Amino acid sequence: MATRPAIRPASRLAAVVVSLLLAGTTLSPAEPMALGISARTIDHFKVGSTETRFGRLDFIGGLELTASSSALGAMSAIRLSDDRSKFLGVMDTGHWYAGRIVRDAAGKPVGIEDFSVAPILDANGDASDEKWRFDAEGLAISGGRALVSFERRHRIDVYSADSPAASRPTGSVPLLIPLEELRGNRGIETIAVPPAGSPLDGALVAVSERSLNAAGDQFGAILGGDRAGVFFVKRHPPFDITDGDFLPNGDLILLERRFSIAEGIGMRIRRIGGDSIKPGATVDGEALLEADFGYQIDNMEGLDVTSDAGGQVFLTLVSDDNHSILQRNLMLEFKLDISGW
Repeated sequence: MATRPAIRPASRLAAVVVSLLLAGTTLSPAEPMALGISARTIDHFKVGSTETRFGRLDFIGGLELTASSSALGAMSAIRLSDDRSKFLGVMDTGHWYAGRIVRDAAGKPVGIEDFSVAPILDANGDASDEKWRFDAEGLAISGGRALVSFERRHRIDVYSADSPAASRPTGSVPLLIPLEELRGNRGIETIAVPPAGSPLDGALVAVSERSLNAAGDQFGAILGGDRAGVFFVKRHPPFDITDGDFLPNGDLILLERRFSIAEGIGMRIRRIGGDSIKPGATVDGEALLEADFGYQIDNMEGLDVTSDAGGQVFLTLVSDDNHSILQRNLMLEFKLDISGW
């Protein structure tokens, strides 16, 4: 966010993306490769409607991304540079992805350039196609570290943020959540860095997708800082948590997803008061947006919060197509009205 330069400065994430893209000049399958991306603009969020305002959210625009290479897909998390031009993310196939958003004069996304994909390396410097080892789901940038959460083999590994494509993990962050409480494919989906000056300053916050306590609520953890410990997020079935990030005021925005054969895919965005996140607490919050297939959504997996110099807050969302011809790779952007918070 632009409001936390000490945590995620634009220059650092921009340098990360440039590093990843420059490495993409090689065609070796074990190293980054550049992909040509075709982007179809999405002008309206609600199908068949020109409506732009949805509660506190104003739809800016979106993109449907396609490529001739099967390497595009499975996007699980995304983080933007503070100027909102470049991005870095992880795929649940065990890859980094990076690129640049092309915008028109009004700031609407109209294309993607300089897109690159690179394998996430293990401690030996090797890539792997074993999903149980590299099911990457969450991403946070903190100082010189790129933190990645993985499911199945549950962990949060630490990579160099300066050159992630060439980086081996330098260590892991203790989870605090007992491993036996984390479900195989429903582990840590969200990792986010609270803003400087907030009650959670200095910590990393992690939230599970659907690893539940006896009350049926999702496990979360405050990793580090003065409030370190386990907390819980009230679950409202059938939604599960897929990503999240912090607002400038310290509140946590969570992206949630539901799926059933009868009702299809749904998406929800929820706000959790930052002051309520503390060890032993069960936190809950208002739904800012709920959408189904009557809207331009798919399997929405990644969310990032950014803000501009004027204090306007933006949400950027991406979808995971599961490499299925029945699903889409989407990037959606909204402005969020935070007045009164």
